[in-house]
Amino acid sequence: MLPVVILAGGLATRLYPVTLEIPKSLIEINGTPFIHHQLLLLKEKGVSEVVLCVGHMGEEIESFVGDGSQYGLHVRYSYDGNFLLGTGGAVKKASELLEGAFMIQYGDSYLDVDYESVEQSFRECNLPILMTVYHNRNTFDASNVQMENGMIVKYDKNSLDPAIQYIDYGLLVVKKTIFESYIIEQPFDLSMVLSDYVKAKKIAAYEILDRFYEIGSIQGIKDTAEYIRIRNHI
Repeated sequence: MLPVVILAGGLATRLYPVTLEIPKSLIEINGTPFIHHQLLLLKEKGVSEVVLCVGHMGEEIESFVGDGSQYGLHVRYSYDGNFLLGTGGAVKKASELLEGAFMIQYGDSYLDVDYESVEQSFRECNLPILMTVYHNRNTFDASNVQMENGMIVKYDKNSLDPAIQYIDYGLLVVKKTIFESYIIEQPFDLSMVLSDYVKAKKIAAYEILDRFYEIGSIQGIKDTAEYIRIRNHI
């Protein structure tokens, strides 16, 4: 299965004061740091290789996870360096460790989906990006995606267009080459890359029917902890 790049370098200011002294990935969920649950899930789904994009308190994440052998994974690290690269810059830097294509997900996401099926759809679509989406209807966050005939036709985090009914689920599959025209010395967001490729009509859509879980808010932490507790019989 393709490697997974996890974006875990943000400052997590929305969760202050919880994240003043620990990175978001190490927030305890049912008595164990969140990243422990996240990596166990990836292993269960068939993933074998992970690259963690880290910055803010990244050493603490690396100290906890190590080389990933405790999870049956091969884990490597890509540090932002002296300044934050933005989500796009962080992935571009991480891509230097990888070849061909890879998946991308966020460090606060718990995505109980069929990664193998997502990867297969990417290989069949013959496009440089596949975005997983959920028919959100502004339920869990503001919807930001319009999908038509298996393609992403609009991607806008701030739009009030009623046609935007879907949300970026949080799992992407991309070809490494999509970052070639972006300069790492100028911090850039992953959303900028996605917007550019939507305009070029080069992003396929893969609809996920079940909701996503994330720890980006206090309510999200509660919901995710409950889901993991029930799912894993903790």
